[in-house]
Amino acid sequence: MKLYTREWGAGDRHAVLVHGVMSDSRNWRRVGPVLAERGYHVVAVDLRGHGHSPRTEEYTAELMAEDIVDTVPYAPELVMGHSLGGLTVSLAVDRLHPERAVYVDPAFSCPAANWFQRMLAPAFLKTLARQSAAAIAKRNPRWDPADVAIEVETFKSFDRAAIPAVLAPSVMRAPEHMAVPSLVMLADNSYLVKPHIAERLRDTGFDVRIVKGSGHVINRDDHDGFMDALEGWI
Repeated sequence: MKLYTREWGAGDRHAVLVHGVMSDSRNWRRVGPVLAERGYHVVAVDLRGHGHSPRTEEYTAELMAEDIVDTVPYAPELVMGHSLGGLTVSLAVDRLHPERAVYVDPAFSCPAANWFQRMLAPAFLKTLARQSAAAIAKRNPRWDPADVAIEVETFKSFDRAAIPAVLAPSVMRAPEHMAVPSLVMLADNSYLVKPHIAERLRDTGFDVRIVKGSGHVINRDDHDGFMDALEGWI
């Protein structure tokens, strides 16, 4: 599947950005321009079932990884994925062959069985899709109003059929090896990468950094802290 892309810059280095579940390429609206200023041609995708990309009858993290490989430039200098995007990047990296990979609070483990069951509940998903800007802003007090407005739109538009397959506990797992030099950037008290997983990643060679005080969507909670944590990787 060819995915919808949003692009910044015209540099001779490529950076690929992959958003998380229920979001789209606008998640990177502040990050993309900064990378473009540093000489990158930035390509941010909308995953299948999200944003302007096609809807389908089949959703798996592996298919989403294949979509990325089929859509973006081969062997980019940098590939970065947030949450579900981090999981899909980990599945695509052996075929995409980037020089470096950055995993932003990636979906490397399921928080809890009851969390997954709640995410599958039709009533809960319907509630998510109807969340008001006020509710989102209250839950994310550090977000810029523009990001709140984008979240309202993306929650309404994503295909709820994507949730069961891509967020199944059996799918959400950390890589067994480091395919390319990689940074794992974590939210403070990450619920997707627990301390024992972070330690195993460090032992495997990953650079693991925590952005203190940040929530799951680090670049929206603390843009400056997010960019500081990328020091040496961009």
